[in-house]
Amino acid sequence: MEEKKSPHVIVIMADQLRFDVLSKEVAPNISQLREESVQFSNAYCNSPLCVPARGSFFTSTYPNANGCLINPWKEEDASHGRSCNELPNLYELMENDWDSWHTGKQHFFTEDSIDERESSKTKWMSIEKGYAAYREALGKRAPGGPGFRGVLPEMIGGEKSFPTLYSIPTTGCYEEGFDAFFDGYILKESLDALKNRDKSKPLLLNAMFLAPHPPLEIPEPYFSKFKDVALPENVGQWSKGQSPLQMYNLTGYFGTRYTKKDWEKIWPVYLGLVNLLDDCVGQIIDELKAQGMYDESLIVFTSDHGEMLGSHCLWQKMCLYEESARVPLYFKLPEGQHAGRSINETVMHIDVLPTICDLVGIPKESSFQGKSLKGLIDGGEVDADRAAFVQFDGNGARGNFQRCVVQSQKKLIVDIFKDETFFELYDLKNDPQEMNNLAFDEIEEVEKLFVLLREHMGKTNDLLEIEEGRYGEFLQGYKRLKESESISL
Repeated sequence: MEEKKSPHVIVIMADQLRFDVLSKEVAPNISQLREESVQFSNAYCNSPLCVPARGSFFTSTYPNANGCLINPWKEEDASHGRSCNELPNLYELMENDWDSWHTGKQHFFTEDSIDERESSKTKWMSIEKGYAAYREALGKRAPGGPGFRGVLPEMIGGEKSFPTLYSIPTTGCYEEGFDAFFDGYILKESLDALKNRDKSKPLLLNAMFLAPHPPLEIPEPYFSKFKDVALPENVGQWSKGQSPLQMYNLTGYFGTRYTKKDWEKIWPVYLGLVNLLDDCVGQIIDELKAQGMYDESLIVFTSDHGEMLGSHCLWQKMCLYEESARVPLYFKLPEGQHAGRSINETVMHIDVLPTICDLVGIPKESSFQGKSLKGLIDGGEVDADRAAFVQFDGNGARGNFQRCVVQSQKKLIVDIFKDETFFELYDLKNDPQEMNNLAFDEIEEVEKLFVLLREHMGKTNDLLEIEEGRYGEFLQGYKRLKESESISL
């Protein structure tokens, strides 16, 4: 009997991609991939920020467990921005038996920098290492620049605030063209990996695209492709009972400066960037098919996190509303198995690595905190009570804290800044855009989910503690907000 060959494994990750923008008009290739895949329609990242999101994704551990809580941009807090070396990760578990390549954004940070290890058998073709020289050789400038960044305060060490620069939703046409654009380079490197692979082994390709992450200065034809866009209802709306603590976060600090009319001009450019990403995905799929690899491949498509894009009057990610924390997640199986199946169970990014291991026959590691989804993919029973946990601990430094639990379509968010704690409860089935905070009314539901959240924080050794009495203090201190109305910008 002929031994069954291991499948090729292709992981395609977008950056800052909203789960709700992948229509056939905007993303025809990704839509087709979805139709040929098993879709998990209620998937969440474990932290809506680039580095900790990837730390959880690649190790199947919660941020509290792997130690990667923030982007390590500020020296004083940088120790909280790298995953523990000892944790098994996707690359190391597969690179002995698979021909392993990494292309694009390299934001999986370990204590000793995994892409610098002499022992690594992965070919690290990251944008950080090669893009600048490639672009300069073409005589082209980088997208973005000073006009695409704004100044905001960032609290370092939880004590002192300093000015720092961060992306704002300025839009523009990148006249240097697609080939010099970030994702043009990433696509080139990904196609080169497919063409130059070791054909004696199955391929592992982690293609980490930058799109649709800002800057929103993008090349034609994408810049002008979309005109009039129907925006979700919650864009430009500060919803009833929304946490005012978001105003101390980058999300509200920048986001509230823009009106719904402003977002009507910004959204088409973001969708153009999604369409650019879609073309990249389409070319990778075309190359897989040209080499006869497509039917032999396990393809995982997802995003590291989402993007608010004006929803709740917020910008960027870094918060726990659906637009930021929920992600697309598709598994295209070899030979088109289970194509078109949609699964509604609540799942998380930490479930992806155990699932890949299960699907390709790699033993599960004891450190994994996620669960394999293979049983669900094969038609197993859904666990309606499965809970997802998401957290945010600050951007380049610890300072803004949020914790979240989602269970049975109910979602509790606990938002903390300095000495203030704010609670939000949403019914995702009846209020999918999270416009009505029920935390003042459904007290028993909040208490039940708060117990679950605090238990999770204890089990994962969370550095943050939220005392049991905080909810009662919230109800008393914020009772005047119970009658507040939505605010339109």
